Amino acid sequence: MTDSERRRGWVFFALYLLVFPYLNAWAQRLLMGEGEAPVAEANVVYYVLLFALALLVFWTFLRHGFSLLVDWLPENAFAFVTGLAGAGLLHFLVTLIPYPVQNPSEMQYLQEFAISPVATAVLLVVLIPLIEETLFRGLVFGSLRQYSRPLAYVVSVLVYALACVWRYALEIGDPAYLLLFIQYLPMSLALAWCYDNGGSIWSAVALHMTINGFMLFSIVH
Repeated sequence: MTDSERRRGWVFFALYLLVFPYLNAWAQRLLMGEGEAPVAEANVVYYVLLFALALLVFWTFLRHGFSLLVDWLPENAFAFVTGLAGAGLLHFLVTLIPYPVQNPSEMQYLQEFAISPVATAVLLVVLIPLIEETLFRGLVFGSLRQYSRPLAYVVSVLVYALACVWRYALEIGDPAYLLLFIQYLPMSLALAWCYDNGGSIWSAVALHMTINGFMLFSIVH
């Protein structure tokens, strides 16, 4: 990732966490008020626009990632397979922990899938992985790895896991929802491992797509 991409990327990352979700929610309220757009389909439009913006911000990084994927295909395949196996094992272990609250995202995706199955699948399996891997692994992990690999793992894994749950705690008004970040640690660690050991952001994207596909399947069946 070039220095200019990194500088633009941090601005994009801050907007992605703190501004864009509220703009998206505001736009959805306007559309839903007129009965025009299911949530999943509105989110597809939202993430398509985010990915278009990500291409403008990270074009060199994403294009170079394809070259690394082809040049280091065995390394990326190994990182993908081991990351998937590790995520599965660790996920099983964290599901054994009793949590004080249930994860709202599961019910949310189940309801959205019942209304718009194709849009929900595209959102979870394609669009969200594209955006989140570019930001959390490419930008956050990649930037910190220049200074300290252990620091990059710790910070990026925790930041991603907390980013998945902090809005629930804020919107519902119950800090107990922050404990759900534990459920996202296996996935976050596996994705960081995949990117770090494979070398290409696209192997991490593929792993994220696969994990989300399994997650969606388990929710709706």
